[in-house]
Formats: sequence, structure tokens, C-alpha cells
Amino acid sequence: MKKLPIGIQTFEKIATGNYVYVDKTAIALQLIENGEYYFLSRPRRFGKSLFLDTLQDIFQGRKELFKGLAIHDQWDWKSTCPVIKISFGAGVHEGDNARDALDRTMISILKHNQKRLKLRCENITDAKECFTELIEAAYDKYGKVVILVDEYDKPILDNISDKDTARMMRDRLKNIYSVIKDSDRYIKFVFITGVSKFSKVNLFSGLNNLNDITLDPRYATICGYTHHDLETTFKQYLQRVDMEELKDWYNGYYYLGDKVYNPFDILLFIDKGADYFENYWWSTGNPSFLLKLLQEKTWHIPEIENYTASAATLDAFDVDHIDLIALLWQTGYLTIKEKRRTSFGSNYLLTVPNREIQTSLNVLFITYLTKQTHETLQFQQGLHDCLKAGDLKGLEASIKRLFSSIPYNNFTNNKLQNYEGYYASVMYAYLASLGFELIAEDTTNHNRIDLTLKLDNKIYIFEIKAVDKATGKALEQIEAREYFLKYQGDKTVYAVGIEFCKQQRNIRLFEWKQY
Repeated sequence: MKKLPIGIQTFEKIATGNYVYVDKTAIALQLIENGEYYFLSRPRRFGKSLFLDTLQDIFQGRKELFKGLAIHDQWDWKSTCPVIKISFGAGVHEGDNARDALDRTMISILKHNQKRLKLRCENITDAKECFTELIEAAYDKYGKVVILVDEYDKPILDNISDKDTARMMRDRLKNIYSVIKDSDRYIKFVFITGVSKFSKVNLFSGLNNLNDITLDPRYATICGYTHHDLETTFKQYLQRVDMEELKDWYNGYYYLGDKVYNPFDILLFIDKGADYFENYWWSTGNPSFLLKLLQEKTWHIPEIENYTASAATLDAFDVDHIDLIALLWQTGYLTIKEKRRTSFGSNYLLTVPNREIQTSLNVLFITYLTKQTHETLQFQQGLHDCLKAGDLKGLEASIKRLFSSIPYNNFTNNKLQNYEGYYASVMYAYLASLGFELIAEDTTNHNRIDLTLKLDNKIYIFEIKAVDKATGKALEQIEAREYFLKYQGDKTVYAVGIEFCKQQRNIRLFEWKQY
């Protein structure tokens, strides 16, 4: 069997090294034939760098690498272009010397391009001037130029929690990227990719012909693997695998075309023996920026995972206004569930893409909400066992232990004890981290259920309130509005009313009824 291209971002290495490759060259050809300036946002480790490297080899006329692929007989391999490739993927640019570090990186990148193109710029100290010279020199010697920019936003994201530094990095990059706008006469093709979608006004000012294909259905599978890819290209590696479970764990990223898997998950899953489901993609990143952004505002966590966003929300943000929902979507922690058309344009219902993100993201939320770290697994196991067994007394005791372990200053510093959404958020995060199907704000014909939890043979309906003294209104509301009718049938339905005391910061009344 062919080798797995884990971590490989060089198309030549894949093409000549007997590695598995999912053919993206038909999409590359479509891009080249239909436009000149493109922008693409995708999460980390989604194959963006490999796609850019593939474009570079196409424009350099390396026909021998594309034998057997879709583009091989469709491209004029004698027509080549000089390629300037810029990537900020390596290294971190942060702290007091961030700008100097960025300038040194840019000069180093340009020198590498000069060497590869056998050119030399007169000005090798100013990044903007050197970039301009390089484009013009490449045009004079070879003809129209191709510019490929990878990880265009990383220097900003490295400093996302330090607005002054992030703003400085944005302005410096804007100065460099302005060269592309001013060099149009020398350019044949531009492709810019990264994780986030910073405002074109503030980063690509004047480059108004940049075609954003992030949510273009024609290019939905430009990065990532489809389920069809798994059933064909990876068939021999997945013969013993429950494909529906694989889909549940890793599929679900939706860009208005076929849903895709993060390729890193699939490659690691196969490499580990194709029988060990784990949080492969999540464990390679550092989502600490999410905690920092969460701390800037009191969030009702269920709202984040079932959020209706406008097109403007998803389209872009900037350093001075970082929208958490937009960033969660762009970085892959949320995906589109459904596109809806309204009288005022389109909006998008967002959701968590798969079980890997569901479990991992909610562990992160638990850390943010409770400051618990080592205790999390203990509480998860207790909740899991009680829910599976239908042990409501045990469930009450588990929830009480959970809230008893939350440090008191987590409440006193933030006055969270008065906020009903806080208790609902903690419950949601813990229940969602168990991997069961969980619905927040579950709609019925009378109103919305706070939380609905679905198991194979049981359904739990939760109504949660924050009170000064016990009222019994939580369970009473479930009964009065007959929430249970939606799920009565073959499964046992448990209606659970939980009232949290604001003073005790724990359960004051736990009532339940079986239907």
C-alpha cells in the first residue's frame, strides 16, 4: 500500500515518493481558467499549503509530476510562469520585537525567491521595496508573475490577544500586500490563503478584485477529503472500519458543497491502526486564544454552538473588532449546518462539525467556566454512568459534586452566581463533552426546552433555573408546557427540573418525573 502523507506539504514529494494523493488538480485547473485573484480561508492542517505547492508546480510546468492526474492532458506544460511564494507558516512573530521579526522573515522569504528565480534586488533591506523589485524583475526576465501567499494572517493571529501588537502586525502586512495591488500589470495569478478572514478594507485595501472562494460551492472540496474519497482512494486502509462512526467522529465541515473531513484526522486515524478514535486534530493545536476571547464577555455557551450568523458576521473581522463566533467558524470549531435565505440576505445556522470537536471544545468550555482541570474526567465518568443507567439520584449527586468543586472566587470575581445562563452553560458543556446527542434551546410547539439529551433508549429533558429559594417551577414548566410530548414513544423520557441556589452556588432543588 502507498504511504500516508502525514505532515507532507510538498507536492513533488508526494508525486515521486509513493504517497497517497487525493487528486485536486481538476479544481486547480478550474481556478486558473476562471480567474486571476483568489482568497481562501480554511482551518489549520486542512491541506492549504499542499494545494499552493501543487499550484506552484503547475505554473512551473512540471508535467512529469502530474502523470495520471486530471490536469495532465488538460494543461499547456510549455507555458510557464515565474512563481513568487510567500509563507508565514514557520516560526512565531510575537512580543516586543514582533515587527522586526516579521521584517526579517519577509526579507528572508524574498531572498529565497530571488535565489530560486536567479534574480537579485538592489534593495534587500526594505521588504516592500524588495517585493516590488522582485515582481518587476521576474516579469522582465520571464513574463507575467504568479504570487502564492500561504498563512497570510499568522503574524496577526500570533498576537491576537495583544491588540496593540496585532494592530501593528496588520498594518505592516497591509503595507507589504499593497505591492500586489500596485503590480497588477505584471501579474497573471494570485492565490492567498490562511485561517482567518480579516477585513479586506483593513488588510487588502484596494485589492478589490480578490475573489473570496471560501463559501463558493464549486470549490467546497478544494481542501479536505470527501466521504467518497474515503470509500475509493482510502478503501484498502478502512476495510474493517465502521464508516458511519468514522463520519460521526471526523466528517461534517460544510462549505456549501460536499461535506469534508479534516485530512489530518483521517491520516492519523489510519496510521494508528484504523480502530482508535481520538482527538487527533484538536491535540495538535493550541486553542488558548479561545479562552482569552471568552473571558472578555460572559457567554451563554449553548448559544455559541447553535448560533445563527449573518453573512456579514462570517465574512470578516478585524483586530479592533474580533467576533468570537466568526473566529470559531473560521478556525474550524464551528461549521455551517444550514444556509437560509431571508428578505435581508442570507444567514447561516452554525453547529459543531463532529464528535471530535464536540467533546474537545466542551472540555475547553469547562475549563473556562469552572477552572477545573484534573477533576473533569472524574465528573464526566460519573455523569456518563448515571445517565446510561437512568440513575437520577446518582445524577443529582454527581452534579452536586461537580458544582461543589468549582472555586468560590470563580463566582465572586464575576458575580456568576446570579446568572442562570452560567449554570446552564456548565451543564451543557459537561453533557456535550460526553459525546451524546445534545440539543440546546430545543424547540417545541409551546416554547423551548433548555437542554435535551438523547441516548439509545432514554431521553432527558432539562429545565434549569437560578433561584433565591426553591420554587418547583423548573419541573412545573416542563409539565405545564408538555415538553415531554415531543419525545414520548419507544424511549423512556425523563423530565428533570434543576434549581440552583444563588447563595449556595449549587443545586437547591432537583425534581424529576418519568414518562
